Amino acid sequence: MKLRAVIVDDEEKALQSLQWELTNFSDDIEVVASFTDPMEALDYLALTPPDCLFLDIEMPTMDGFQFIQKMQNPDVAVVITTAYNQYAIKALKNEAIDYLLKPIDSDDLKDTIAKIRKHNSKNLTAERLERILTEQQVGGQKKRITLNTDGKLLFLENDDILYAESDGNYSTIYLANGQKIVLTKKLKEVAQILPEDSFFRVHNSYIINLNMIAEFIKTDGYVVLKSNHKIPVSRQKKSDFLDLI
Repeated sequence: MKLRAVIVDDEEKALQSLQWELTNFSDDIEVVASFTDPMEALDYLALTPPDCLFLDIEMPTMDGFQFIQKMQNPDVAVVITTAYNQYAIKALKNEAIDYLLKPIDSDDLKDTIAKIRKHNSKNLTAERLERILTEQQVGGQKKRITLNTDGKLLFLENDDILYAESDGNYSTIYLANGQKIVLTKKLKEVAQILPEDSFFRVHNSYIINLNMIAEFIKTDGYVVLKSNHKIPVSRQKKSDFLDLI
């Protein structure tokens, strides 16, 4: 099956050249969309995530690394395309699975396609396993919370978690044992994983475990957890929060 690819490059000629190279050097790739405008590309990717993304680095309105940080689907295999090899290390540090130097060499492209397929295969296997394990009920008890991070699945009870904090396209889960778990998910996605009867989003940047509340300081608008963490409660959330507690 062909890989569905999207290309983002601010130069029309460079975009057309890359599309020609991809389709002529390999029967494994189908270019389903291409964009010179990064914002249009982000909107498209949010609705229709492809198998892989070929992304230029040097763009005037938004460089490739900023583009990656704004992507809503961090699991898409990103390949950086550039004429300058000094970006190689930075590309791999910014969640790209590979980089290609322009003009593209056919052997390099074959290696990249192999990496894309391996990346997508791992993600698919993890998603299937996570779905199966999450759907399982053990002795009629509540489902455990399943987190997919660093190539492994973590299974937690509700009270293992104190709160979750947003960090752009990432979120950090703070555990009762003092550990932290960083997820490549926005806080909105984390909220969908956590049980609604035990967790509440008190602020754009925070979700708390309702069972871990020790105090609510009305005058200053924050909660104190049993761990002594102080979490702000936004004005918009205050009324709903008070109804819950």
